[in-house]
Amino acid sequence: MLRTSASRVLDDQDREEVLSILDADPVANVFVASRVRSVGLSPARLGGQMWGFGPRGGLTSLCYAGANLVPVNAGPDAVQAFADRARRQGRRCSSIVGPADAVEKLWERLEPFWGSARAIRWAQPVMAISAPSPIPPDPLVRQVRPDEFATLLPACVAMFTEEVGVSPDLGDGGALYRSRVAELIRIGRSYARIEDGRVVFKAEVGAVTPQVCQIQGVWVHPELRGRGHAVGGMAAVVDQTLRNYSPTVTLYVNDFNVPARAAYRRVGFKEVDTFMSVLF
Repeated sequence: MLRTSASRVLDDQDREEVLSILDADPVANVFVASRVRSVGLSPARLGGQMWGFGPRGGLTSLCYAGANLVPVNAGPDAVQAFADRARRQGRRCSSIVGPADAVEKLWERLEPFWGSARAIRWAQPVMAISAPSPIPPDPLVRQVRPDEFATLLPACVAMFTEEVGVSPDLGDGGALYRSRVAELIRIGRSYARIEDGRVVFKAEVGAVTPQVCQIQGVWVHPELRGRGHAVGGMAAVVDQTLRNYSPTVTLYVNDFNVPARAAYRRVGFKEVDTFMSVLF
């Protein structure tokens, strides 16, 4: 085996081996797999680096090092190797996110060098569904049109601020976030119920592979919560994404968000894994 401190930066020549590792757990790895499938492994296109670890001549573990640091199939030796590289490089990510065991061990090794996190979400249930919801879908939930960007954006900012704890307008003034919202609308992966110019419910399909798609950004207007909009809205999004994208739909949610977890269970989602996030 390689020394535990050894890892290497991967490139497009490693694509098939990387996808083989990612496809072994398509639900947990949907975010990273969607990036690799869409842009490859060149750092310039990937928006970061893909680190690999394994026996000489092969790979067993990966770590996406971009805006997020995301370990994949990382046992103790791989975690140590990725932590060594991340420590030498210095913190460039806004979060560490992924399977709870690997993220916790990675953070144990990085915290002495990177300092305290802004927030830690220790347990985030990963939920999945592979059949239409038994709940009747909200017929008013639909794809957002490009001309509705200005209507949707405030809801997206409110969701992000509520979920992450900081506004997406910080740093670059929100330019990158606005660009992402607009892109998801343009490619038809933004869904909402909009009434009289107000967003009642919204959600986006943030990552897509042939096996799995991941829903993100689920939000109900605060004045309208508790009326079933999340359940009916999510049932509609699940039905449409199963038809349009992948045979399994997944998401992850904070363990302390009891109403959201209950709503997702009513829609038909089952808990299949646990993530952890370290936010900076």
